[in-house]
Amino acid sequence: MIENTSFDSRFETLNCCVFIPTYNNHKTLEKVVQGVMKYTDRIIIINDGSTDNTPNILEKYQNAFTVITFPENKGKGMALREGFKQAATLGYDYMITIDSDGQHFPSDLPIFLNELEKQDSTIPLLLIGSRNMDDPSVPGKSSFGNKFSNFWYYVETGIKLKDTQSGYRLYPIKEISKLRLFTTKFELEIEVIVKLAWRNVEVRNVPVQVLYDEAERVSHFRPFKDFTRISILNTWLVTLTLLFYLPKRLIQKVKKKGFKKYWKENVLRSNDPPIKKAGAIALGLFIGIAPLWGFQTILVISLAVLLKLNRAIAFLFSNISIPPMIPFIIYGSYQIGAIAMGKEMDATLNIEDIKSGTDVFKSLGQYIVGSLILATLVSAISGIIAYLYFSFREHKKNALDA
Repeated sequence: MIENTSFDSRFETLNCCVFIPTYNNHKTLEKVVQGVMKYTDRIIIINDGSTDNTPNILEKYQNAFTVITFPENKGKGMALREGFKQAATLGYDYMITIDSDGQHFPSDLPIFLNELEKQDSTIPLLLIGSRNMDDPSVPGKSSFGNKFSNFWYYVETGIKLKDTQSGYRLYPIKEISKLRLFTTKFELEIEVIVKLAWRNVEVRNVPVQVLYDEAERVSHFRPFKDFTRISILNTWLVTLTLLFYLPKRLIQKVKKKGFKKYWKENVLRSNDPPIKKAGAIALGLFIGIAPLWGFQTILVISLAVLLKLNRAIAFLFSNISIPPMIPFIIYGSYQIGAIAMGKEMDATLNIEDIKSGTDVFKSLGQYIVGSLILATLVSAISGIIAYLYFSFREHKKNALDA
């Protein structure tokens, strides 16, 4: 029975429901369900093949809200998929997921409603409950796993979150319906939040309480198997990010603003010190000119992250090897390679002089040596010029401010 009908009316107005996936959590399940029912009866429960007393507990709720039982355990990912499907079928716009192991507090449901009510209705929203990972009850492995997940989420989306593993979330159902999902276990939660961010859904944390009661809580996370599956997923998502989504986002930003405006706002007005900006430009030019065909994007972004340089600037300048520039880069590399290898420069580059595979190999070697030297020279000179330029601008700005 709903104790606070005002909250239920808010759920109705926001077209939102609550989803509870459960598997062998009979000790805490009823307490969670009763807690949620204080706020709404718009509830979907998936019994993921439980073999304990769960079916008997849920039997009394069969006519109160949607209860679906899997004959066998399929994993949290499949339970979530079914929850998304049921929420879409019932016409909900949003779905709040709460775990049945007792670690989440139903009393935090209004926090999600408050944020949703403040959100622009034209911008889809994904909220993830942020737990206090410094709480003494939080297991050390959970804290480490969360930091690990937060790092990779930032690499994949550019969004910094305090908690990416909490199961207490608010999902935008219509946006999820547009996704192609491939995973079926715990890692589905990561796949969904990354792909929603790629679709420009706003992703934020909201503070929630957490309780890890080892006397009642039953965790089904398998450290080795699930961590391996999550690592494989992150490897794939990072690859897609570096090769496609990050370049796509940057190109879209440059096109939307125009190169001149983008340069002023994102390069000149960047908070990075001159040495960092110059370093990003030098890195981008080196990778763009060097003979690293097919790996330029993934290398420039990976190195920018590793060296803590501006990824957008580094990627922008790595695109020096665009079609109009390629003939000049090849020509310059070939000639510099000839000098480096003690050969005479061939201004004509007559292709008829290449008569055998050995000649091709020798010419390729000359080009590779030359391109590495050219990349080093261009990046070094450009980096020095950029540093002097940005230092002058910063000094001028400081003088005006004074």
